Amino acid sequence: MSIGKRIREVMPKVEQYWIDIFCKVALTGEPSYYENYLETTGKYYSTYSYSPKKNQFAVLVNDITERKQAEHDLREKEVQYRNLANTGLALIWTSGPDKLCTYFNEPWLEFTGRKLEQEIGNGWAEGVHPDDFDRCLNTYVTAFDKRESFEMEYRMRHHSGEYRWILDMGTPNFNNNGDFVGYIGHCFDISERKLMERDLIIAKEHAEESDRLKSAFLANMSHEIRTPMNGILGFSEILKEQDLTGEEQQNYIDIIQNSGKRMLNIINDIIDISKIEAGLMKMAIKETNINEQIKYIYTFFKPEVEAKGMKLSFQISLPAKEATIKTDREKLYAILTNLVKNAIKYTDEGSIEFGYILKTDTLPGELEFYIKDTGIGIPKERQEAIFERFIQADIEDNKARQGAGLGLTISKTYVEMLGGKIRVESQEGIGSTFYFTLPYNAVPEEIIVLPKDFTFDKAKNQVKNLKILIAEDDEVSGMLIEIALKMFGKSLLKAQNGLEAVEISRTNPDIDLILMDIQMPKMNGYEATRQIRQFNKEVIIIAQTACGLSGDRELALAAGCDDYIAKPVSKAELLAIIQKYLN
Repeated sequence: MSIGKRIREVMPKVEQYWIDIFCKVALTGEPSYYENYLETTGKYYSTYSYSPKKNQFAVLVNDITERKQAEHDLREKEVQYRNLANTGLALIWTSGPDKLCTYFNEPWLEFTGRKLEQEIGNGWAEGVHPDDFDRCLNTYVTAFDKRESFEMEYRMRHHSGEYRWILDMGTPNFNNNGDFVGYIGHCFDISERKLMERDLIIAKEHAEESDRLKSAFLANMSHEIRTPMNGILGFSEILKEQDLTGEEQQNYIDIIQNSGKRMLNIINDIIDISKIEAGLMKMAIKETNINEQIKYIYTFFKPEVEAKGMKLSFQISLPAKEATIKTDREKLYAILTNLVKNAIKYTDEGSIEFGYILKTDTLPGELEFYIKDTGIGIPKERQEAIFERFIQADIEDNKARQGAGLGLTISKTYVEMLGGKIRVESQEGIGSTFYFTLPYNAVPEEIIVLPKDFTFDKAKNQVKNLKILIAEDDEVSGMLIEIALKMFGKSLLKAQNGLEAVEISRTNPDIDLILMDIQMPKMNGYEATRQIRQFNKEVIIIAQTACGLSGDRELALAAGCDDYIAKPVSKAELLAIIQKYLN
């Protein structure tokens, strides 16, 4: 029986602080609750002490080892979960059943650059992009009220100050009793993905736009080819009629010639743009006199401009001895020709002026060419687009005139290949000025200029009694050359392939001139020229080709030809070459 005994008699090993607690309870009457670990038993106990009567106390002791172990395990798991939440890339948040956020992990706080107390509750919403806020809040509240999972994308302000896209996935959270206790959310920075998506959309739009422009270009190209063909074939048929006057015949012939020139321009543009697209366009840098190019283009276009009742003028700022530079002569000629032709096409009254100035305010110096017209002008919003491929085919107003829409694209590519830049200044109804620059590398050069007053009559007197071989497999082309040359030749020989050309040349060592077609059966013109040069070094050989590609001249000269002429052969150009070599 323990009643009436002292504490140490009942509990010999009780620690002193327990005795102190019990005495305090007995004296004051205030209850006390303690939890403690008892090493002698290796367990946890809860002790509740109270005073039922004055100077008495009672103690209730419970073994709480299992509960304490469960609490310990719970704390360990909480630490593990927090460590897990703070590692990795996920931005994690939680909310309570009142929709207010209660927790944000460290990656979230590092992302926003804010403290936890700034984010909890509704503080996090301060970082949402204003344009996304209403959508974001509506998605969250709607899902919350329905206890449904949600997924949304919105922009959140990053600690750097920029807005970045995040993917937010929220899941309703329930306790063991099935009670709703809020939401758990996982967010991921998807800015890089959004940039890729944007780039893909832009690329898709560009591809669609390119396809649309190419389709419009093909339709326009069909029109541009069929129109001059209609003029050539139609008026050729009309010329067969017997009751035409001489004036009518001449008018119809002029229409056929102009249609043929238009057709040739289109073909040249198609060939050039094809080589540009394929990356096959090469440069042939040589010495060229820009003053002569300017004067030649002026002389060439002057009749056409004056026929429209307009004035054509040019300006050169360098003396002849300083006007020779190193550049690609053919490409410079193509650039100037394209821009002058454009000016003529889009100008109906007034004037066209072109030329160049030397700019010395940059090192090294550069030439700035210009082509100025008083034409219809270009809308401001289209002044960059006009240099893009196929753009003319997409112009739906009456200012889009005949042409393939490739000239400016080709010109821009050539200018950049030559180390320059091109731009336009324009005002609708007033006119346009195109500028392009080229590096100025002066090279003194002695230029031999053919007489400008060359005529067919002089050619007849200066070049006659020639023995000429026409190597040409196309019957029509051969007939045209024969007609053009028969007044000068005492003897005209014909070969329909390269092998015949070589044999005829071998058996006729006194031949003065060979017109050598490049593409012939059995043996091409290059190989035929090489074989002829083995036994005849003196004969003049002029290459002729229907390809007209950049680099053909160089190939012809390398094979042993003296010069080169592209088809369709101009009678004036052919006779000028004959005079040059056989005067």
